[in-house]
Amino acid sequence: MTERWSPDSWRSKPIVQVPGYPDEAALKAVEEQLGTFPPLVFAGEARKLKRALAKVSAGEAFLLQGGDCAESFAEHRADNIRDFFRVVLQMAVVLTFAASSPVVKVGRVAGQFAKPRSSDVETINGVTLPSYRGDIINDSAFTAESRIPDPQRLLRAYRQSAATLNLIRAFATGGYANLENAHQWMLGFIKDSPQSGRYQEIAERISESLDFMRACGIDPEVHPELRTTDFYTSHEALLLGFEQAMTRVDSTSGDWYATSGHMLWIGDRTRQKDHAHIEFARGVKNPLGLKCGPSLKPDNLIELIDLLNPENEAGRLTLIVRAGSDKVAEVLPGFIRAVQKEGKNVVWSCDPMHGNTITANGYKTRPFDRILKEVTDFFAVHRAEGTYAGGIHIEMTGQNVTECTGGARAISDTDLSDRYHTFCDPRLNAEQAIELAFLLAEQLKKERAGKERPRIVAAE
Repeated sequence: MTERWSPDSWRSKPIVQVPGYPDEAALKAVEEQLGTFPPLVFAGEARKLKRALAKVSAGEAFLLQGGDCAESFAEHRADNIRDFFRVVLQMAVVLTFAASSPVVKVGRVAGQFAKPRSSDVETINGVTLPSYRGDIINDSAFTAESRIPDPQRLLRAYRQSAATLNLIRAFATGGYANLENAHQWMLGFIKDSPQSGRYQEIAERISESLDFMRACGIDPEVHPELRTTDFYTSHEALLLGFEQAMTRVDSTSGDWYATSGHMLWIGDRTRQKDHAHIEFARGVKNPLGLKCGPSLKPDNLIELIDLLNPENEAGRLTLIVRAGSDKVAEVLPGFIRAVQKEGKNVVWSCDPMHGNTITANGYKTRPFDRILKEVTDFFAVHRAEGTYAGGIHIEMTGQNVTECTGGARAISDTDLSDRYHTFCDPRLNAEQAIELAFLLAEQLKKERAGKERPRIVAAE
């Protein structure tokens, strides 16, 4: 791709997964208004995330990326944001302490509003309407009026993202993330979880370590790394008019950054190399993700890597593999060998959610055992290939939902209707997310053990 890039050069390319707005003039007016709004994130923060992801690509850290399938306007409450943030902290503590691995925390939050759909329409009881594409575009209510794309929703999505970011930054730097609060993070329904004992054991060991450090003269109050945390936002770059409006020139570097989120990813349905979404993403300097499904061929993957990361910059590109529990062992080796052969710097991340969706009792769900199997196989393939399984990408919530079957409480198909709250895809609840974190910790321990050099014992 040799043509010059600009924030609107995507408009000359073919595009898929976009809504048809009935009033193009109203849409343009809203996009122009968004272009005058303050950025949601800053270029320096995106560069800091890129440096952290470079450590992941070198096998020196682990990427934990998770959050809602699609954020909703109706569920925007402070306690929901707090509970989500708390589960991320709990998962990160398990990974950091149990696996001795620094964790880069990235949320699917403060911008994850738009959803790609497999069909432009859906039919219920003989009535066919346009598909729900996320609250930034239309409404989930199954009425003709609700499904009309409304440009005013872009403004509401911006304001909700700003409010969410404000609260998350307060949690991350205002004391809530202090490691001394590890026990308090167990408040809520998770304290009665079958996993709570394992987590409490880690919390006790952290407290003992902090007491020891304090006795040695190291006070957490004067060491911010013990009482604050870095937390980044991400979303799928799907609605490109919104992304263009939020793309700004960084005054310190002169580079273009998407200020809608720290990290953007390209979905499995919009990764056509000559289409609009790849065109837009290649020009912004944010860290990028690329969803890699079974239909992607290794040669095409290399073409996309060359387009999105032509300078082979470490931390720039995360490959998010979403193959399914029955295909990952078949698909992933070809990806890895092609990338290794070409010497590409990437982060390898596993999305064990999207390839494992089934229908049970009329509900979309994801069996937890299939999720665990895909994660286990993902790590096993990387061990066999001598590469580093560097991250996880999951749809999860801090709420006590019943959307994915299985887990320590053995949610069954008949339990799905109890607390099925998602507007799109099923999410792991807090218990299942922490259970997954313990599995990841064990896998990371195996990776670390495989890399440890044998000790040389001096001859007497």
